[in-house]
Amino acid sequence: ANLLHVSEFLVLGLDLLNKMNPPRLIKTHLPFQLVPLGFWENKCKAIYVARNAKDNLVSYYYFDLMNKTQPEPGPFDGYIDKFMRGVLSWGSWYDHVKGYWVEREEKNILYLFYEDMKENPRREVERIMRYLDLSVSDDVINRIVELTSFKSMKENPMANYSCVPSPVFDHSVSPFMRKGESVK
Repeated sequence: ANLLHVSEFLVLGLDLLNKMNPPRLIKTHLPFQLVPLGFWENKCKAIYVARNAKDNLVSYYYFDLMNKTQPEPGPFDGYIDKFMRGVLSWGSWYDHVKGYWVEREEKNILYLFYEDMKENPRREVERIMRYLDLSVSDDVINRIVELTSFKSMKENPMANYSCVPSPVFDHSVSPFMRKGESVK
């Protein structure tokens, strides 16, 4: 039943995308090699956000703990080994970040780092705006920085997924958005 629900959701999502007027915004976690060729052939712009391996590992572990659609992740020590070998549900972190890094210039990918976004969010918002050929007032930039802060997103049900039913995301195990910090 879950598979049918997921496939129905995907079909509805594709229908929605087909009905949307350009420009469209699509969020995905697909590795580079699974992005449809038509995306690149049509010169679509992509913004990729990479996060360091250690933070990604910890975040992914807690996500798998609360995500009841995934297999139980088991103890953290074993999870580290699976992460290092790239045998988790989303594949290898190393292959994922490298896939977009290698293609970033040829495929017009703006490659960002989560740590840079945390360090100077305004600078990164401005980079995104230049990449998208957008120009807005300082007030709008300030509002974007405010609304995309970890604190603001953690309180926003559209970003923190608190509206997802507990049989899917069990927030009593771990919130979707935990700390948003980077280790040094």
